[in-house]
Amino acid sequence: MKLILAEKPSVAKNIADALKIKTKKDGYFEGNDHIITWAFGHLVELYDAKDYDSKMKSWKMDNFPFIPSEFKYKVKSSPRNRAQSDAGAAKQLKTIQTLMKRNDVEAIISACDYDREGQLIGDSIIYRGGSKPQAEVYRLLLNEWTQSEVLNGLERMKPNTAMKPLRDAGISRQWADWVIGINLTSVATLKYQKGKGKALNIGRVLLPTLKIIYDRDQEIENFKPEDYFKLKAIFQTENNKEYEGIYIEGKEEKFKKREILDQIQDRIQNRQAEIIDKQVEKKKEFPPFLFNLSNLQGYITNKFRGWTSDKVLKVAQSLYEKKYITYPRTSSMALEESLVGKTANVLKTHTEDLPYKDEIKFIKSKRVFNNAKVESHSAIIPTYVKPKRLSADETIVYTAIKNRFIMQFMPIAEYEETKLTTKVDDDDLDGVFISKGKVQLTEGWKKVEKIQSKDTLLPLVEVKNRVSLIDAEVTSNVTKPPKHHTERTLLRVMETCGKSYKEDDSEKLMGSILTGFSIGTPATRAETIKKLKDVGYIKTESKNLLCTDFGKRLVETFPVQDLFDLEFTGRLEKALSDIQKGKASKLEFLKLVFHFTNQSVETIKNGDAIIINEVSSTRVTNEVLGTCPACGGKVTDGYKGFGCSNWKKGCKFIIWKNDKFLATMRKKPTKTLVKDLLKNKKAYVKGLTSKNGKKFNAYLSYEKNSESDYYSWKMDFSK
Repeated sequence: MKLILAEKPSVAKNIADALKIKTKKDGYFEGNDHIITWAFGHLVELYDAKDYDSKMKSWKMDNFPFIPSEFKYKVKSSPRNRAQSDAGAAKQLKTIQTLMKRNDVEAIISACDYDREGQLIGDSIIYRGGSKPQAEVYRLLLNEWTQSEVLNGLERMKPNTAMKPLRDAGISRQWADWVIGINLTSVATLKYQKGKGKALNIGRVLLPTLKIIYDRDQEIENFKPEDYFKLKAIFQTENNKEYEGIYIEGKEEKFKKREILDQIQDRIQNRQAEIIDKQVEKKKEFPPFLFNLSNLQGYITNKFRGWTSDKVLKVAQSLYEKKYITYPRTSSMALEESLVGKTANVLKTHTEDLPYKDEIKFIKSKRVFNNAKVESHSAIIPTYVKPKRLSADETIVYTAIKNRFIMQFMPIAEYEETKLTTKVDDDDLDGVFISKGKVQLTEGWKKVEKIQSKDTLLPLVEVKNRVSLIDAEVTSNVTKPPKHHTERTLLRVMETCGKSYKEDDSEKLMGSILTGFSIGTPATRAETIKKLKDVGYIKTESKNLLCTDFGKRLVETFPVQDLFDLEFTGRLEKALSDIQKGKASKLEFLKLVFHFTNQSVETIKNGDAIIINEVSSTRVTNEVLGTCPACGGKVTDGYKGFGCSNWKKGCKFIIWKNDKFLATMRKKPTKTLVKDLLKNKKAYVKGLTSKNGKKFNAYLSYEKNSESDYYSWKMDFSK
């Protein structure tokens, strides 16, 4: 019997389906040869500081720096009450440990996601408490959860011992973030915050990302617009066709002084001119590369209103777990060369009904299949499983991935670019007029998403043709400041660690990604952006990301400048990447992180005492608002929520004051709302805001989930 551990219940179900196992028991599936169980992501977590030493329960400056001599793990905490273990996690952990000890289990297979976080999740459960299981441990390394991939993957497993570098990288990341986060968040809050409330958040990835947005805001704020001028002329051919030209002298077409162009404009009135050069060039337009996660997030958040990179990741993860796409948390924009045959079949599956299917041709090109451009996981593509039903959000993400995939095998788009040089009859005039035209010749891959190319037509003329200058105008222009960052542009900077590149400079881009020199990983960047918003360091206006006053004060005051430095953060991420590849030592990395933390704590302690954040205390009335629908106790107004007074006896009823569901509609729960819910089981709420920014009213109820003790919101528009 082989025991398979999946990262989530949905993945366990996919494996069970592939092995045709129908029998489901409490916490696992069981068939003739396999038992399949699951985690819920992380089932264990690192100790809190107070778990190591009771003196850490109270935050005192003298207690820091605090770095444990040995890192320990416990069952993950309940999201409702961090002082208690999560009951569901504890139960599932016990189930897995019981299954591992069964006498008929001869092999344990970790089938968690093939990345450093997935490795950490599996190993932290399998080797819980430092004990070695009695059965051999293997690793299932898959890029998708389709039946054929699961069955093939079970034939080519690796011993889990071969994954030690991946586990070392996962542990290094986890311990480093714990040490930096716990120490610097604590001492920064003690030093720079007045009043009790949420702590200042200090993190290895959080602060450099904030600095990127801050720097762009400063560029815009300090930008000084400059006037410049252009001379535009209209020429007419002998057969009365017109075209436009811009005056260029040397390589300069933008002039600081208007007088120069005004004089030229006067001199050339009603002059004749001659076309002295014509260049016609056919140019190829290749389709954009296959999606990696950051590019997918950038594409969707830029194209569709109301989307965040965090939402794109959640939807992509859902599609992956439903077997419709390959692994989404990838940094690669190419496919492994071993996938050629499989990819051809996937292409055939998705293109047999398309009106332009005759133009689609499967080719093994280096642009698509390139081992040198793949790290751990290939680019995101659809699987051979065609979805029967998708939600509106899933349709948006899935269609983008499928279209980008099909584009790779369509004809290359081609256009013709024409450049005319026109010289006015004036020997003393140094400059010429340049005109550019563009005509799409082959639509090619642009058909897939009906991308319209705008043609700029020039009349059919040849060199030495005479033309008349019929009008000329000097235009006033102003230099524009750089644009605010959006999630798309921010993700790009994080991915390349601030190395600027042009849209078509893909080799350099892919090179920097594959060396691991970045801020965060594809899996964590969306979470970082979301956290910056949640803690109040940045805000969104339309698609733009802007620093709040709070965020600005932090950047301008916090003395540990290395944490804002893209190069410093990039080097840490590069070190983690090297540990994962077996090129660097976990111990050396942690030694560096611990030394940095100790120094940083001293820097903060010895720095100027400036208030970055002042927290106004939330008034707690303890007013009784009604009767608890779960146990009949009293629901009171508490510090963080409206909760049942019997919570110490285990009652789970609470409405959090920062409720995330209501926050999506720009609302917070009020005492009036809670009273209505408790009295009438529903409340009429006005002024809710949709994703599109439109106001609406609805009835809200707060109902117990059938599968757990927790409550969820329900919305109704009828009386």
